[in-house]
Amino acid sequence: MQNNRQFFALHWLFFCAITFPLVMGSVLFAQQNNNQNNQNNQNQNQNNQNNRNDDPNRGGIAIDTNGVLSRDVTLDVGQLNLRKINIARASYTLPRDISAKSLTRCISLNRMEKSIIEAGGAITNEMMYLAGLQRITHVFYFPESKDIVIAGPAEGWFPGYEGTMIGKESLQPVCELQHLITALRAYAPNKEGAGIVGCSIDPTAEGNVRLQQFQAQAGRLTRQQFADGVQKSLGMQVIQVDGIPATTHAAQMMVAADYRMKRIGLGMDTIRVQGLRMFINHTVQNDTNALFRWYFVPDYESVIMTEDRTGIQLVGDGVKLVGENELVSETTGERTVRSGILDPGTREFTRTFTQQYPQIAKQALVFAQLRNWVDMLICAAHIQREDFYGKSGWSMEFFGNEEKYPLETFVAPKEVEPVVGIRVIGTRTLTPVGGGIVIDAEQALDKEHAKSDTDKKIANTQAKIGLNLPENVWWWDVR
Repeated sequence: MQNNRQFFALHWLFFCAITFPLVMGSVLFAQQNNNQNNQNNQNQNQNNQNNRNDDPNRGGIAIDTNGVLSRDVTLDVGQLNLRKINIARASYTLPRDISAKSLTRCISLNRMEKSIIEAGGAITNEMMYLAGLQRITHVFYFPESKDIVIAGPAEGWFPGYEGTMIGKESLQPVCELQHLITALRAYAPNKEGAGIVGCSIDPTAEGNVRLQQFQAQAGRLTRQQFADGVQKSLGMQVIQVDGIPATTHAAQMMVAADYRMKRIGLGMDTIRVQGLRMFINHTVQNDTNALFRWYFVPDYESVIMTEDRTGIQLVGDGVKLVGENELVSETTGERTVRSGILDPGTREFTRTFTQQYPQIAKQALVFAQLRNWVDMLICAAHIQREDFYGKSGWSMEFFGNEEKYPLETFVAPKEVEPVVGIRVIGTRTLTPVGGGIVIDAEQALDKEHAKSDTDKKIANTQAKIGLNLPENVWWWDVR
């Protein structure tokens, strides 16, 4: 990719048969205070707690004070007892209007910020969870009122599995303000786009060399001896976050999604999705220095834009998984691409993972959060590209200020000890290495993906929204 091109990427490296522990939060169905007024009166405290490192809503990762990841096992939504879900749902109440299911709920970003400023910086429960938005499917700019509006399906929510707020009917995570503002800061007014946004979990070059040397000299070892030797050779893996602060919740969510994908591919985590084929079950004998890379990329059928580019709609599932093979140098540990060559395990895993992504996201909520995060980054890139900030005069006075709205409050993930998975094919023990997730937001907005709103559906939706609203209203439903 060209350096002078603005784009963002979610990118991280993972091991396939040599993998790391997925850290999942414990099942949490916390009973909250049912008094909505009390919730709103504790706005700032809730906001601060939402960003603490001990908050359970981390997509399943635990990080100690030194930045070292550890493992914690939980159940998937698909394995939870329906009775527990119903009890949790009934224990958490919201005002009737915001609990109602809506096909199109709208939020004016600048009106919401103004309401927060006028309230002295207090952020309500409705704001923290973006009025129950399940996904952001539209972005609009209204020149007359200078409102920047996001919209999408919405419903009421309650605290569910992994500590994540989930929809009362969908059981899918609602969009969160902290993620949206992290995305907007990455594409903030009066600055260049973030470029690459993402994270990597990388073996060191020295670790790669030690691994190649160990594999060449291993001889006849038991499976456990071989696994122990691989783990010792690799050493601690380094975690790096790019484009956004590593101390944000969004960064932790990306790392958690990375772990979960790797463990699923190895068959180390059980996902009850028919048709999903695990990498480890379909890989074949390869060179010992083969590296298999897996990438998440945007999977939108298209981005539909109005003629004046003041309205867009994201169409499609949002995320797909693709693969690429590399070789690791035995002497330097460096990686080179093997173009056009895909291991059968990679081919089957990436193909079926993409096909079943919506079903996987229903069970492992971190993938639904990842999909929402991709939506947010693409929407933020569009807002910046079309200069809705300048046209509206919105400087993100509150949202863009870390002192006023602190998001960088988590311990940054730094390293993790590898967990080794081994597969024996014939007389040979294989430890295939894999990795990677890349998303190019600008590509999703380029001509080949952006289509014109020829049937005027987006323009008609924009016309229906209407902004003849009371001054203090920042969210509303389109009937």
